[in-house]
Amino acid sequence: MFLYIIMMDFYKYCLPFSHCLQHIALISAFFCIFAPNMKLKMAKEDLPGLIFETSWEVCNKVGGIYTVLSTKAKTLQDLSKDNIIFIGPDIWSDENPSPFFKESSTLFRKWRSSAVFPEGMKVRVGRWNIVGSPAVILVDYKSLYKYKNQLYAEMWNRFHVDSLHAYGDYDESCMFAYGAALVIESFCKSGGADLSKGVIAHFDEWTTAMGLLYIKMKMPEFGTVFTTHATCIGRSICGNNKPLYDYLSGYNGDQMSNELNMQSKHSLEKAAAHYSDCFTTVSDVTARECEQLLERRPLVTPNGFEFDFVPAKDKFTAKRKAARAKLLKVANTLLSANLDDDTLIIATSGRNEIRNKGIDVFIDSINALRFTLQSSKKKVLAFIMVPAWVDEPRKDLAMALKSRSNQAKLENRTITHSLHDYSSDAIYSRLNYLGMHNADNENVKIIYVPCYLNGDDGIFNIPYYDLLIGMDCTVFPSYYEPWGYTPLESISFGVPTVTTNLSGFGQWVLANFSGSMEKSGVSVIERNDSNYDYVVEQIVDTLLSTLSADSILRAKLHSSAMKTAKCASWSNFINFYLKAYKVALDKARRLGDE
Repeated sequence: MFLYIIMMDFYKYCLPFSHCLQHIALISAFFCIFAPNMKLKMAKEDLPGLIFETSWEVCNKVGGIYTVLSTKAKTLQDLSKDNIIFIGPDIWSDENPSPFFKESSTLFRKWRSSAVFPEGMKVRVGRWNIVGSPAVILVDYKSLYKYKNQLYAEMWNRFHVDSLHAYGDYDESCMFAYGAALVIESFCKSGGADLSKGVIAHFDEWTTAMGLLYIKMKMPEFGTVFTTHATCIGRSICGNNKPLYDYLSGYNGDQMSNELNMQSKHSLEKAAAHYSDCFTTVSDVTARECEQLLERRPLVTPNGFEFDFVPAKDKFTAKRKAARAKLLKVANTLLSANLDDDTLIIATSGRNEIRNKGIDVFIDSINALRFTLQSSKKKVLAFIMVPAWVDEPRKDLAMALKSRSNQAKLENRTITHSLHDYSSDAIYSRLNYLGMHNADNENVKIIYVPCYLNGDDGIFNIPYYDLLIGMDCTVFPSYYEPWGYTPLESISFGVPTVTTNLSGFGQWVLANFSGSMEKSGVSVIERNDSNYDYVVEQIVDTLLSTLSADSILRAKLHSSAMKTAKCASWSNFINFYLKAYKVALDKARRLGDE
């Protein structure tokens, strides 16, 4: 009881100030002390009656938001069962079914029998095929385009959302978001749901923002939460090779949206940020960006990880051996080499943004290491696991793997899958420019894996996590990284990692731990707009230290990484979301009483 009182007081008085990195550090460190079961039991008392979370990446693996939602789902499901409902786009067909969705004929049957939607709009109800198996509603939104002009006009009149300059994926995203809002409206008005404890409508990214505005317009009594995982303008500034950090205080979001031709997306995102009952983002570094470019300070809800994805102790060693065997087999076959298990295996992965994700830094670091180890007997094998415009698995490599021989010399020893257009691929072009062709006499090899590693890529045929566990070290030297799931995933599997202070995860590590690899399993390198060469040098030094580490030190790095990861589990971080729900409901009720 004493611990219960202390914890609730801590939660009550400290959590409202969680936008400050120092408070996040204190709170997450505090939560690491106590048992997750106790935290979840206490949290259930304040849960809303219904929670809807809408994202383009529900049952649709595109990027990091899929990881956020799919790992968070089990913790929310444990708390709220089928009162948490995810809504995603139905972009699948009988010929191309979703591998992540299992349809149900019984779930929400009463609602489905009475639901009425605009002509042509359809939904499918089922379970997300992930840990926790949460309830999912997929929306076929294609029939809603006929209402586009009317919807856009209303959004302009009510929220000043400028859709006139829309292009690309704007219309598709808005029609999906509109359809998701119609689902929430229908579900809650059907009479089959208990609304007495309140309803939360949570929307992720600008791609769902129009759904939030529709809810505000039609159902203001619902608590709305809007989460931006990266601002449109911030990402665009970085993508256009402009310095973000040195000049952040001088940027105006509206002005930059005109310069970068981002008026529609920015105005929609800004409207959702301002009209939502609770505006959130994933890290303090992105909170500052939101405050400057969207002109509203968000609540920080850091991203956690679900440890059910990590093999149990009794299976861990076998999984790691299997992963290393597969990585070395593919490498030796592609390279016509004989790399053994003493080879240091490292990797980077993530979204294909060569500057934002620091892939350019990683390549230059491996290139520098290549020259540093010219006269050494040490062997290094580096992987770039980043999806690109892939054509198909290389037939010559696939055939060589089946023949179980690495004697046949393949012409291209750099890449595992063919691309539609090699010349337009920035990663492949950089490897070529630097002459990184994996010559026989080189001790450092680098392999580009330009596809999603979902278990059926045609070369590895093993999911990413089942390969990640076989690495000795990972490197994610991001320039623009609102949170940074890839380094968190890495240490969750006991693989020490390198990241930067420009990632939300890197800042969290610095605030809670030392930022040194030996103590936390994470090396956090200082990065800014003008120290590119310094970052390369620091990565090379870290890799050389890892290469020379003995078995005792490597075991310590593994242990430190796992301990750090457990402090970033969803059982700890879910409390930030519960706070966001409470803020949203309290504001919606307060406005309703006025």
